[in-house]
Parts: sequence; structure tokens; C-alpha cells
Amino acid sequence: MGIFGYYPHNASKEDKELEKKIFRHSLLFPAIFVMLFWLVKLVEILLGTSFVTGGVLPRSFSGLTGILTSPFIHSGYAHLVSNSVPFFILFFALIYFYRKYSYRIFWQIYLISGICVWLGGREAWHIGASGVVYGLAAFHFTSGIIRNDLRLLTVSIVVVFLYGGMVWGMFPINPDISWESHLWGAASGVLLALYYRKYNIKREPYEWEKELEDDEEETLTGSDSSTNKKDAPPENISTSPTPTFTESSYSSAIQQEPRVKAGGENEKQSAE
Repeated sequence: MGIFGYYPHNASKEDKELEKKIFRHSLLFPAIFVMLFWLVKLVEILLGTSFVTGGVLPRSFSGLTGILTSPFIHSGYAHLVSNSVPFFILFFALIYFYRKYSYRIFWQIYLISGICVWLGGREAWHIGASGVVYGLAAFHFTSGIIRNDLRLLTVSIVVVFLYGGMVWGMFPINPDISWESHLWGAASGVLLALYYRKYNIKREPYEWEKELEDDEEETLTGSDSSTNKKDAPPENISTSPTPTFTESSYSSAIQQEPRVKAGGENEKQSAE
């Protein structure tokens, strides 16, 4: 049985070893991506160059490759750190909770946000992984609400607490920030959360959840019996039979750098 054929149940029944394997697997790919982010920045420093032209340049054929490469390019250490931490946490949570669908969701956010920036962004070089970060954050938040699942609601609350200020990055406030990447990333995350809303994350209820349900049933049963006693007619009065009832019922920055065109004019370069 593959590890993605297993879903964690309550603590008394789950396969401890398999759960550890899934946890380690969920850490692997986010860690690889983050290491590649830092490796690209290290190569830039060692070569004394900039890979800003590997970003997305909207409506330009030369900028199409940036849909795949731009998340690995960052303008500086602050930009790199601000994307690395939330990217790792949110990607890990996606793999751990959504299992075999997680990679499909990730690549859809990755590609949709990049394509939308290429189609509708400003004429500038858009770089950085923050579009994907916004997409993952929006997906977790929206999915946790519409599923009404305790674990996913907890993830949603954590996302809001840690990255709630990210919402301002989706507005054209700072011209040096690629708000288009943030906006389209968040939009793709919300749309995918709605699309995958019927995907069931299997688990058995925890013991305390069963106890709450039992208490509610007992309360309802007790109230029904007391009501029936109160409304029951005296025994010596003949009445028609009464019916009985049963219970069945983060932040990306745009870096502007000059790039010389063939005609000698300077073209604005920007980064997420």
C-alpha cells in the first residue's frame, strides 16, 4: 500500500510508523525547493551576476520561460527569507493533509499564477516565489472554511495569524512590489479550493468528538421524554393512539533595474 493510500485516524488506531513516513515525505519536497531557492542566489553571488531576466516579462515570448523559473529568483536576502519560510510551511501542510492530490494542486497554483501574470502584469521582470506562497495560503484558508474540518480550520487560523498582513500585498500600493503575482496567486488558490471542495480527507472522529455527539443525543432524548410525560393524558381517559417518534434521523518585491534595449532605451525591470 502506498503511503498516500493511508489517512491518519485517531491516535489509538493510526499506524505510527506509516504516519512518520508520511511526515518525512511531506518535508522532503518543500525542503528541496527551498534549497534550490538559496542555491540560485548563491550562484548569483559567486558569478557576480543577476538572473532577473529569468523572471516573467508579461506578453513577451522571452518572458514565457519565467513562468517556470521566476519562483527560484529573488532580488535579495530579505526577499529570499520572506518567501522561504512560508513556502516551506504551507507546501508541507499541503502534502501532509491532501496527500496524493497535493502535487496536482501545487503545480496548478504554480502554473496558473505565472500564466496570469504573463497575460496581465506590468511590463517589468516579475521574480520570486511569493505568487505561489499567496496561492498556497489562500488555498489553505479557503479550504479549511468550506470543509469545516477541525484540523484544516486550525491551519486556516494559523495562516491568518502568521500571514494575515499579506492581504495588502495584493493592492498596487508599492510600485516595487509585484502585486499582480500576489493577486493572481491568491485567486488561483481560492478557485482551486472551491474546485477540490468535494475531495474527501478521510478520517475517523476522535474520541472526544464522539463523546460530544453522545452527550447531545442524550440531551435531546431526555428532553423528548420529559415533554412526552408532561403532555401525556391521564390513564383513565380514553384517547386515540398518539404517534410515537423515533430518532433516525508573503511579500514579494519588485526590483526595478535598467535593461538596455537594442534601440538604446532603458526598459524597466521588476521583480516580485
